[in-house]
Amino acid sequence: MTTILITTDYLTPGDEVDRYLTGLGFTTRYDPMRGTRRPAELVAALSGVDGALIANEPMSERVLRQAPRLRAIVRTGVGYDSVDVPAATRLGISVSNLPGVNANAVAEYTIALLLAVARRLVPMAAGVAAGRWPREDGHELRGKTLGLIGWGAAARRVAPLAAAFGMTVLCASGVPEASRVGAPARFVPLDDLLRAADFVSVHTALTDRTRHLVDAAALARMKPGAYLVNTARGPIVDEAALAAAVRTGRIAGAALDVVDVEPLPAGSVLRGVDGITVFSHMAGQTAEARRGAGLDGAKELVAALAGHPASSVNAHLITEPRETA
Repeated sequence: MTTILITTDYLTPGDEVDRYLTGLGFTTRYDPMRGTRRPAELVAALSGVDGALIANEPMSERVLRQAPRLRAIVRTGVGYDSVDVPAATRLGISVSNLPGVNANAVAEYTIALLLAVARRLVPMAAGVAAGRWPREDGHELRGKTLGLIGWGAAARRVAPLAAAFGMTVLCASGVPEASRVGAPARFVPLDDLLRAADFVSVHTALTDRTRHLVDAAALARMKPGAYLVNTARGPIVDEAALAAAVRTGRIAGAALDVVDVEPLPAGSVLRGVDGITVFSHMAGQTAEARRGAGLDGAKELVAALAGHPASSVNAHLITEPRETA
């Protein structure tokens, strides 16, 4: 009997995904990830498991080596930086993500954050809740410049939405020329983007190259009145440098949906900084995106366990797949 572990917290026993998997004869096991999880807890959850449909689980080599039956992992989202892909490849474990599955949700959320920081919606609401009646000026998006770092599925959805607001859209990305044809954005070097943009929005994957890409030097190149938005991955931004930049007025502020450590620790340097608002990694969490991610993830996991995944990031590198238990 093939057992599947499901840790994505919005997938539950008896739901549409569960009915799909059990209808195909799989056994499902639920251990939702809420907050942090120690490696030993994850090893215990993976005991006797053949496939895993996961959230941002820390799938380290240490964990993977202690899950001898595991043959396929599918992330119910786009990023897969929590999985040690080279280790999974050596162990014969396919790792898949779901490119573009929540792109529309992330794009709309990005625009919401741009409006929130431009009109100072969060501090205005907080002022009313505190008994005041704040009437400070905000800014319009029309006529402003948005700089997109990265040109993945979400950024490609953000660009036309921003253009509809009357914004000029710049993008810094290494995508091939063929991917730029007809794009509602002008591609420029990152330094030029940082100097020109009124809003900088991060949409690139987390890699060794992009870790702390937005550091003190990058923040120093931004306009004093500019805002930073991050809906990609927390470690792309140097949090200590960002906190210092906002405190000193080097930039106007930031809206972060993702941070280095989630949930945000009590001692985070981001806490208590006027102008920085942290949200709870919700950019891709709409009912529509969740349904798509759950069903697409389940179908990808079934395909991967059968040996023909559609969106595996490493299947082509696996030379010795694990044998079916």
